[in-house]
Amino acid sequence: QKKVVKPMDLDSNNHSVFLLHYHLILVVKYRRKVINDSISDRLKEIFEYIQINYNITLKEWNHDKDHIHILMKTHPNTEISKFLNAYKSASSRLIKKEFPSIRQQLWKEYFWSKSYCLLTTGEVPIEVIKKYIENQGEKGG
Repeated sequence: QKKVVKPMDLDSNNHSVFLLHYHLILVVKYRRKVINDSISDRLKEIFEYIQINYNITLKEWNHDKDHIHILMKTHPNTEISKFLNAYKSASSRLIKKEFPSIRQQLWKEYFWSKSYCLLTTGEVPIEVIKKYIENQGEKGG
């Protein structure tokens, strides 16, 4: 069953409409299995705190022992690479400080692997695009 995206489901700002969803996967350095529920909850809190400065909205969060899966929504002006650097460095520092036992498995400064997986996700039916184009003449835009 495909979810139908209606024009009112689209985000907008002064001059544009958009729907930008990303699936992000971050992996713990050396694939160490250190993420439990409380660490995942704290990582999520840090994400939600930092996302505000980058026009990002967390939609879904899941974790395994050595990685996290994030579904997030962004704006056209979101600088994803800057957000990722800010998030990875803040979360790495705070998690290692607040959960000192992790330092036994990750003794260097990094919590996260340098690499990550970022995928665009979601579909907009052609009808939504056609409707947008049709409506452009009506608003003088």
